[in-house]
Amino acid sequence: MYNSRITGLGKYVPENVVTNNDLKQWMDTSDEWIQERTGIKERRWIDPKTSDDTTSIMGAKAAKIAIERAGLTKDDIDFIVFATLSPDMYFPGGGVRVQELLEMDTIGALDVRNQCSGFIYGLSVADQFIKTGMYKNVLVIGSENHSGGLERSTRGRGVTVIFGDGAGAVVLSREEDNTKGILSTHLHSDGKYAKELALEGPSTGRWVDAIIEENDPDDVSYYPYMNGQFVFKHAVVRFSEAIIEGLTTNKLKKEDIDMLIPHQANLRISQFIQKKFGLSDDQVYNNIMRYGNTTAASIPIALTEAWEEGKIKEGDTVVLAAFGSGFTWGSAIIKW
Repeated sequence: MYNSRITGLGKYVPENVVTNNDLKQWMDTSDEWIQERTGIKERRWIDPKTSDDTTSIMGAKAAKIAIERAGLTKDDIDFIVFATLSPDMYFPGGGVRVQELLEMDTIGALDVRNQCSGFIYGLSVADQFIKTGMYKNVLVIGSENHSGGLERSTRGRGVTVIFGDGAGAVVLSREEDNTKGILSTHLHSDGKYAKELALEGPSTGRWVDAIIEENDPDDVSYYPYMNGQFVFKHAVVRFSEAIIEGLTTNKLKKEDIDMLIPHQANLRISQFIQKKFGLSDDQVYNNIMRYGNTTAASIPIALTEAWEEGKIKEGDTVVLAAFGSGFTWGSAIIKW
């Protein structure tokens, strides 16, 4: 059985920077209020007046960089795994759009809809395809266009200030040395809390015609909802469990972690986990202050930046961990 190893990384974020002070034009908020609760200073939002970026286009841009850095061409990619909660269309998914945009052969494309845990889930799926020998090079993308679906008002403030747009991608390739690459992945879910972080409509349970007929100005079902404190409490527990599970499986200790890259949900969550595991600032990579929460894109964007900055070196033990809507959560242990 093979291992899979990350051979190329890439990211893309829109040029348009939206600061906390910029948000005042839409809602009653302040830079201090946002930073205190989330650690976010600014985020990137697609500007439809100046950019043609979409979830798929951003994903393709990040993927192109990752493929080039892997020393491969588009023709070397055997399969695409695309993670997002904000596809260009209700269907089909973003994976086939990337296949078209990059002018790839008629390879398979799979979409993963696991929100904040989407990249970890996608990485795990790709890892299994490579481990079994089915594919040699798999492209894994996390991409989000949150700004197109956020409620830009005081009513929506609790969610809107958090999220940003962007994409990250990795190329996962076959590795014959079983001591290198992805050592293990660990996935979990608890659906009884699904509605604590959700976007309920439009959906087949309540489709567009019903929403239009009711024409209710107070209907917020088509905007994201988050029970912030409830999510926070569960996140810090599940993050820790997923990390410990990965370390235990590989007979590692917390002292063996060279770099932890958590999903960028909230800086306060990351700081809680960092303190709990006794990690230094050099052992945890955070960039939520610059990009906000980019959901499925957050880990690949942060992973790419950490690598670009020389914070990840050959032989390092890298831990990825995420928690989000579903509830779903997971981790990946990587020997770089």
